[in-house]
Amino acid sequence: MVTNPYSHPLRVAHLNPRKPNPLTLEPDAAARARIAEALGIEAVPAAAMTATVTAAGNDAWELTARLTARVVQPCVVTLAPVETAIAEDVRRVYSPHAAEPEGDDVEMPDDEIEPLGQSIDAGAVLVEALSLALPLYPRAPGAALPDAGGEAEAEARRPFADLAAMLARKED
Repeated sequence: MVTNPYSHPLRVAHLNPRKPNPLTLEPDAAARARIAEALGIEAVPAAAMTATVTAAGNDAWELTARLTARVVQPCVVTLAPVETAIAEDVRRVYSPHAAEPEGDDVEMPDDEIEPLGQSIDAGAVLVEALSLALPLYPRAPGAALPDAGGEAEAEARRPFADLAAMLARKED
């Protein structure tokens, strides 16, 4: 069972529907270590999310936020640690009318709309947004893939060369 490495639930019943509900999350060192482990990265030296939760139409709630963080990941070429600064805008809408997809053949739902329960976990939003913002291929300064050489590079530019040769043989 996978547990969320950082949680900050907001009880919907305690939110003020008439004005914005501001929120600032700054996970401590232990929580950032759990987040790094859960995301499979080396470290999260800093993370913060400044958010506002407001009532939206049709009994829904909207969370808008700004996520800022620094993460350390291994370079894809040298495995040296690479620190990256992240700054992302985040938006989620929690609706009591949204349902979890069921079955195998379902369309992808809107990724900003979540089912509304008794609470909104702003900490889970922070972790998810951070996960989505991570660089896929972090590279250390100056790190480059080794040059494969002229012939291999020429073949890479002609992906259908073998297919053309096979078709030519078939016609003979």
